[in-house]
Amino acid sequence: MATIARENIGVLNDKITIRIAKEDYLPAFEKKVKEYSKTANIPGFRKGMVPTGLVKKMYGPSIYADEVIRTVEKELYAYLQQENPDIFAQPMAMENQAPKLDFANPTEYAFDFEIGLKPAFELAPLKKATLTLYKVKVTDEMLQEEITRMQIKGGKMTEPEEVNNEENVLNVLFTESDKDGNAIEGGIVKENSVILKYFSAALQKQLMGKKKDDSVVFQLSKSFEKDKIEMMLHDLGLDKDDKEAAKKYFNLTIVKIGLVDKRELNPEFFAEVFPGADVATEETFRAKLREELEQYWASQSRNQLHDQLYHYLMDETPMEFPATFLKRWLQTGGEKPKTAEEAEAEFPFFSNQLKWTLISDKIVKDNSLNVTQDDLKASMREEVSRYFGNMSMGEDTSWLDSYIDRMMKDEKHVDTTYRRLITDKLFGWAEAQVAPKEKEVTGEELTGMMHNHNH
Repeated sequence: MATIARENIGVLNDKITIRIAKEDYLPAFEKKVKEYSKTANIPGFRKGMVPTGLVKKMYGPSIYADEVIRTVEKELYAYLQQENPDIFAQPMAMENQAPKLDFANPTEYAFDFEIGLKPAFELAPLKKATLTLYKVKVTDEMLQEEITRMQIKGGKMTEPEEVNNEENVLNVLFTESDKDGNAIEGGIVKENSVILKYFSAALQKQLMGKKKDDSVVFQLSKSFEKDKIEMMLHDLGLDKDDKEAAKKYFNLTIVKIGLVDKRELNPEFFAEVFPGADVATEETFRAKLREELEQYWASQSRNQLHDQLYHYLMDETPMEFPATFLKRWLQTGGEKPKTAEEAEAEFPFFSNQLKWTLISDKIVKDNSLNVTQDDLKASMREEVSRYFGNMSMGEDTSWLDSYIDRMMKDEKHVDTTYRRLITDKLFGWAEAQVAPKEKEVTGEELTGMMHNHNH
C-alpha cells in the first residue's frame, strides 16, 4: 500500500515523498500487457493472439514505466486534493531523485516531489496610508489650447512663400556643422518638421521672413527651451543625457513652409466635434468641451491615486516567497526552458507580479467583490455606445441585444472585460478606505507623474 510523507526543506518549500509497493502498480501492469496482446499488430501473429511474453519483451519496459508513474501521480494528486495545501504552480519532481525502474524485478519505489507554498499575510492597513489626490483645474487657457488644437487638426494646410507666423510648420534639413555653418564630415544629416514657436525667441526672429532654401546656423542649447531640447535631441538620434550633445551646431535649411488654416468656430465644426449633441453656439461648445476636459483630468487624478494605492499595498505588505522553488519553476515551467541565470534575472519582476496577484486575490475574496453577467453586458453596451459616439443608433435598438449576446460568446473578450471590471472594483474598494489630501497641480505635472509610473 502506498505511503506519503511530507517534510519542510526550506522557506515555504516542502518535499512530498510517495512510496509505492509492487502491489500498487503490478496488477495494472499485467492488465495493460494483456490488453496489448489483444490489440497489437505483430507480423506472424493473428490479432489478439500475441503471446504476453512477447509483448513484455517488446513493450514491457515502457508499459511498466507508464504504470509506475501513473500510480505515483494518482497517489500524489489524491493527497493534494485531500490535504489541499495552498501551492504555487504544480509539484515538481526533485532533481536526480527518480529511482531506476526494472520491470523484470518489481519492487518498492520512492519518488520525491517539491511544492512551493503560498505565504500567509495581512494587507497593509489602508487607513494609515498617506496619499495625495492631485487635482487639475481646467483653466480658460487650457480650454483655449484644446480648441486651437482641434481647429488645427481639422484645418487645411497652406504653403506661404515665407516664414511669417509662429504657427508655421517648417520642413527643414538639419546638417551638423561648425559654428560657421561648415558641414562636418560624417556628421548628422536629417530632415524633420518643426513648428516655429518651438524654437527660442531669438531663432524665431532670425527665421522670420526666410523662404524655401534659405539657411541659418544655430546651436541646440541656445535654440530650444528645456522641455523642447530633449525632444530635438531624440529626433536627431542624440542622447539627452550627453552634456556635449546640446553644444552641437547645425545648419538649418528650409525645405518647405506650411501653415494650417484653422477651422472656424461655427455650427458645422461643433457638430463634427460633438455629433448629435445639439451644440449650436460657441458658448455651448466651450461649456461642453470644458466639461469633457474636467472629466478627463478627474479620471487621470483617480488613476494616479490608484497608482499610489498600488505602491502602498506592494511596499507596505510584507510577504515571503519560496524563492528557490519558484526560480527552478521559472527554468522549467514555461514554453521555453531558461538557464539558472535567466531565471535569477527574471525573478524580481516575476515575484512582484505574484505579490500583486496574491494581494488583489485577497482583496477580491475578503470583500466579496464580483463581476456579474449583467455587469459584463452593461460594460459591453457602453463599449458599443462609445464606438458610435453621440451618433443616433436609431429607434429600434433590438439589434444591440443580439450583438452583445455575440460578444458574450467571445471568451477572450469576456475575460478582458472581466479583468478590467474586477480591477475597477478592487481599486474602487481601496479608494473608499483612504482619505487623501488634495493638492492642485498643472496638467503637465500630473501627466509627468503618470508617465513615471504606469502599472
